[in-house]
Amino acid sequence: MQSISDIESAPLPSGEHELRRCLTAFDLTLLGIGGIIGAGIFVLTGIASATQAGPAVIFSYILAGIASGFSALAYAELASSIGGCGSAYGYAYAGMGQFIAWMIGWDLLLEYGTDAATICIGWSGYVQNVLSAFGLTLPKALINDPFHGGIINLPAVFIILVLASILAAGAKEGARFNNIMVYIKLFVIGLFIILGTLHFNPANWHPFAPFGFQGVVNGAALIFFAYIGFDVVSTAGEETVNPKRDLPIGIIASLLICTLIYVIFAGVLTGLTHYSHLNTSSPVATALLNTGHQFAAEIIALGAIVGLTTTILAMYYGFTRVYVAMARDRLLPKKIAKIDSKTRTPRQLIWLTAVLIAIIAGFFPITQIANIVNMGTLAAFMAVSVSVIVLRHTKPDMPRPFKTPWSPVIPVAGILMCFYLMYNLPRTTWISFLAWTIGGLVIYFSYSKWSAKKL
Repeated sequence: MQSISDIESAPLPSGEHELRRCLTAFDLTLLGIGGIIGAGIFVLTGIASATQAGPAVIFSYILAGIASGFSALAYAELASSIGGCGSAYGYAYAGMGQFIAWMIGWDLLLEYGTDAATICIGWSGYVQNVLSAFGLTLPKALINDPFHGGIINLPAVFIILVLASILAAGAKEGARFNNIMVYIKLFVIGLFIILGTLHFNPANWHPFAPFGFQGVVNGAALIFFAYIGFDVVSTAGEETVNPKRDLPIGIIASLLICTLIYVIFAGVLTGLTHYSHLNTSSPVATALLNTGHQFAAEIIALGAIVGLTTTILAMYYGFTRVYVAMARDRLLPKKIAKIDSKTRTPRQLIWLTAVLIAIIAGFFPITQIANIVNMGTLAAFMAVSVSVIVLRHTKPDMPRPFKTPWSPVIPVAGILMCFYLMYNLPRTTWISFLAWTIGGLVIYFSYSKWSAKKL
């Protein structure tokens, strides 16, 4: 398979508003893995098993994976036929018009931006744990936000600024960095699976489903956060060498690989330590410490840092690309999304976004707002499935290099499963999501709708 280095010397595309085509199916698959495997596997697996599903969290991952799989097939069809960097926003625009597209784009910005800020804070916590293991500590004023007795969460600000410099340098530089980080992350996960298998205790799987079937469903709704990431692949359509072939491969391959990893990982974790002991911010390290593997626990903590880094990078990347697509349609200010002539990246947008995310991560605690990431993602997934059905009727002759099998059965199944998971989210999440939606409506009818008419 062609690697990104093979096309390093490829000429820049013409046109001041175009991004550079330099990503292959291999890069896209690793981008998807980098976005999917992060906080979910290192944090949510333990929390979901302890509070929702027990060892049956394995089936929670399978259920969430199936729901994501239906959406992934729909994403693959639209990515190969419509393309672009707008992901579900662009597909909804083609299938359901400007207003619905705006709301989906607004949801995607919420998903990617909030997710990036939340994980920056989690990244900071893991870094503090690793430094403490080596006898190093940072002043509390520099690791806590003002709401928790500090001045600024400096590590959280630091990582987003580092990633901004990488993304601003060019898509291929970001892909190289992501690929290296994914290799390290997969090695660490493999190490944990090996060690966990050696100390697997079948007694820890009893009871297997202590919270019943509803617990499995609730667990799936909770850990759906872990699957956020494969849709980031679709935002790279404009920077893909052969999008009609590579985008479906990257989307589907990354989801299949990660689902398999999640199921194995969850089974090993709950067999290594009883599920009731896993309701911590670092369940993987806790499980290894309980078996006396101090050094391995430290290695896993470093792997968690790497895993969170790639997830931040993927979410951050997705945010900027969706904004670019919306700005081109004048639904958002266009000047901010100007493409740099040298790097072919939206440098100005990247740095502005970095400042906004840094402010949130550095000065504010991320609590209830983080919960609506799942809601925004599920809404976007539903929109993509609906778009497939609509476009099959409105544009039946549109070229489709990849077709969702058994349509409309698969898209309808994706819609129903996503809605079912949304229904099982907490009431506070629905309220927060409603507030964000109202804000989007205000911006659309006061600015975006009238600005777009100037096209």
